[in-house]
Amino acid sequence: MIDIEKLRTLYKFGKELSLQDAQELLKTAKSISFKKKEILFEQGSKDTQIYFLRKGMVRMYHIKDTGEEITFSLIPEHNVVANFDFIATEIPSKFYYETLENCSFFSIDYQVLDSIVSKNSKLESNRKFFLRKIIFEVKERLESFVLMTPEERYLKYIKDFPDLTNRVPDKYIANVLGITPVSLSRIRKRISSKTEC
Repeated sequence: MIDIEKLRTLYKFGKELSLQDAQELLKTAKSISFKKKEILFEQGSKDTQIYFLRKGMVRMYHIKDTGEEITFSLIPEHNVVANFDFIATEIPSKFYYETLENCSFFSIDYQVLDSIVSKNSKLESNRKFFLRKIIFEVKERLESFVLMTPEERYLKYIKDFPDLTNRVPDKYIANVLGITPVSLSRIRKRISSKTEC
């Protein structure tokens, strides 16, 4: 029997997937849940499991030698969570991936996914589409640090992720934007005073 919820998720994620193509993935994707504050991958991990986040929020962070935690990314629903460091380059993960909320996922091991995708041209096309999307997002983030002021970065971030500010601590958002929590507070006050004028 076809899992309609899985199918809807795959259609949301994929580009021009037919029912037959999607069924290939449906057979192997497993539903899995994690409670808040659980670790999906540790720094140094060689895990190749790929998760599609159906509900919840995941924090990607690094712990420096000094013990300081730096949040690199906040990953909301309908995104892929994976140890891309190891999958792409066989370099162990530089990051921890932690659930910030109770999370539900579909999961599949990369080797299994790779085997299925390599035999199906439509799925292979989807993989290329997904990789281009990742490259574009990385490029866009790099450009934001070079071409935008911290205030412009903040405004773009809350436009792209409008509900994140109510779901995560300010210090995580500040880290992602490359600023201190104090600077974030000043930016918000400045924006607030402009809108009041």
